[in-house]
Amino acid sequence: MKLNVKNESAKLKVVVLGRAESNGAIPTLEETFDAKSYETVLNNDFPKEEDLVSEMAEFESILKKYDVEVLRPTLIENVNQVFSRDVGFVIDDEFFVSNIIPDRAEEVQAYNQIKEKFKGNKITYLDENIYVEGGDVILYNDYIFVGTYDQPDFKNFKTGRTNIEFVNYIKEKFPNKKVLNFDLKKHDTNPYEGILHLDCTFQPVGKDKAIIYKDGFLFEKDFQILVDIFGQENLFEVTKEEMYWMSPNVFSISENVVVSEKNFTRLNDHLQNIWNISVEPINYRNVSKMGGLLRCSTMPLIRE
Repeated sequence: MKLNVKNESAKLKVVVLGRAESNGAIPTLEETFDAKSYETVLNNDFPKEEDLVSEMAEFESILKKYDVEVLRPTLIENVNQVFSRDVGFVIDDEFFVSNIIPDRAEEVQAYNQIKEKFKGNKITYLDENIYVEGGDVILYNDYIFVGTYDQPDFKNFKTGRTNIEFVNYIKEKFPNKKVLNFDLKKHDTNPYEGILHLDCTFQPVGKDKAIIYKDGFLFEKDFQILVDIFGQENLFEVTKEEMYWMSPNVFSISENVVVSEKNFTRLNDHLQNIWNISVEPINYRNVSKMGGLLRCSTMPLIRE
């Protein structure tokens, strides 16, 4: 297997899709580690395992419809393994093992068998002072966009996942790329006010378009940088309510095909009728109750 990922929308060949079987007990409020899960537990609305399994099976069937090879992590009993994006990620031909929060450390071992397929590829383990999760790393050809929280109270937030040390590291690692970091608003208990990962507030689609939530950025200048790169006419701005349901977190099978949640009617209509991108709408609302959506559930390994 020759790893290759340079952007978010080139034709997908191989992907790891998380899994929802044996998802473990409903967490307590103290055990949640993102604002959406906190709210879901508080409202006694945590999703049922069978609903999560059903939604992920629907997603897998769409991926296979487009001849994508779908790998799954090894099952670990009573561990939430839905969100594979954060455990590791590929940049160009190199696989990076994330330093994820201690609450999720068990998930990493579920990828050992998959990593066996990477022989001959570069696999990089980060120093322990470098924090990153894959949801904060977005590739756009010559650009690497990184979601960060570079503020003095970083360690006070469970939702602070990627630090400036990762940005400095990746700039040295890829001197020929333009590495840009964007501080995100953080909140551990209110999903309307905080952004867990960059892909919850911004994501490229198609060849030169992007979905974006302006108020997810701590500084307006960061939003403006993306406007300058993509052009205002190539951005679809979501509302606070749409961000809450994770509208930016769709998943591209190619430049011409996006998998989206069926309830994202305004976005899906825009993708299809304004940008001429085919939409595969699926049920994924129960997954969203745990703080992630379609991109969060995937770890692309090979794109053309």
